[in-house]
Amino acid sequence: MTERRVVITGTGAVTPLGLTSRDLWEGLLEGHCEIRQIRAFDPAEFPCKLAGEVPEYKMRDYLPKSYRKAGKLMSRDIELSVIAADDAVKNSGLVTKASEAGDATVKPERTAISYGAGLISCELPEIAPCVKISETDNQFDIHKWGTNGMQTLTPLWLLKYLPNMLPCHIGIIHDIQGPSNTITCGEAAGHIAIAEAFEMVARGNADVAFGGGGEAKVNPLVMLRQCLLKRSTETANDTPDRSCMPFDKSASGCVFGEAGGMVILEELEFAKSRKATILAEIIGTASSNNHSPDLVRLEKDGKGLQIAIEAALKESGIEPDKIDLIIPAGTGIPEDDRAEAAALKNIFGNALANISVWPIKAIVSHTGAAAGAIDVIAATLAVANSKIGPASYFSAPADGCELNIQNKAISKEIRYALCCGYSFGGQTAAIVIKKYGDTE
Repeated sequence: MTERRVVITGTGAVTPLGLTSRDLWEGLLEGHCEIRQIRAFDPAEFPCKLAGEVPEYKMRDYLPKSYRKAGKLMSRDIELSVIAADDAVKNSGLVTKASEAGDATVKPERTAISYGAGLISCELPEIAPCVKISETDNQFDIHKWGTNGMQTLTPLWLLKYLPNMLPCHIGIIHDIQGPSNTITCGEAAGHIAIAEAFEMVARGNADVAFGGGGEAKVNPLVMLRQCLLKRSTETANDTPDRSCMPFDKSASGCVFGEAGGMVILEELEFAKSRKATILAEIIGTASSNNHSPDLVRLEKDGKGLQIAIEAALKESGIEPDKIDLIIPAGTGIPEDDRAEAAALKNIFGNALANISVWPIKAIVSHTGAAAGAIDVIAATLAVANSKIGPASYFSAPADGCELNIQNKAISKEIRYALCCGYSFGGQTAAIVIKKYGDTE
């Protein structure tokens, strides 16, 4: 453990359950699934017609008046991220430049951000006319694209789709002048970004750090890719509340969606000096790579994930049997679930039977680069409130996935929680969260 302790003082989320982390938490405790038929586009020709979509919002409600024009250059990924950051700052009690009232309670040069971003797909109505005029004999012509098609795009078009623009906008709005980093490690990006934000504070580069991730996967191009790679369920279109079923015997695949998640991390003494409400403490993080031959599935034995979890536990200075709660990747893809369960069994052994496992993608869908941040928020609030929501869909475990999953909400003292995740491209990550004030 480092000498500079790092605590979580604020959470912010925009998910299919609502526009705040409070909405997320209440929905998780109720086990209220918000996976529905896709509304953003007509999914009639898609084998999976489901997604987790964020409720409607007005972006002007989340932007300072002086910054509202910049909203025209925000992709949906950026918008979700800005909303999540706004929620996190408000919940933390920090005052930043964005408040437009009162002096800031943080020094901009001692404030940092590390944020996870995914593959930001452009909107088809925006680019389709450019592609159309780049055709020769009804075929796309790359030469015409360079001479004709690209000329019809606004010069600022690319600024909507660069991954670093997510933390860039947040940094400008909240006047973050310390270290800034963008993590593009696919579905593990949120975990890894929060781990890096933790390190920024722990090693003394900042007193406050924003850590999280955001991605909007409800896009025809993104959804088509998941279907072609056979990650999405194709058999649950008529039962959306039982469509994504991690570790269950009836699991048939994943459902993808959109979200933004942010946590505010502070050096302990700094947080205490401003009398902040401390929700939990981060005590260990790690990442690794697996070497799945096709880079489409988690390797069969989950070895890469096992390496990351074991390294995070070692950094935390605790034995595996001290963990009380695990929020797993839990995608609902049967092969991946078995691999993840195998990794957990190898690490925790017989102790695994007493560790609560709470797969939340069944409720919020798989939100890509945001997933790790949403997991960390759920774990943080579970630790702070001593509660675990239900896996309402769960009936019986799939073969090889015998985990302690409850289909009813429970109250439980949680001293240590583990969040773990992986990307379909091979990255893995783990974060250990500790109940603040626990002296063990």
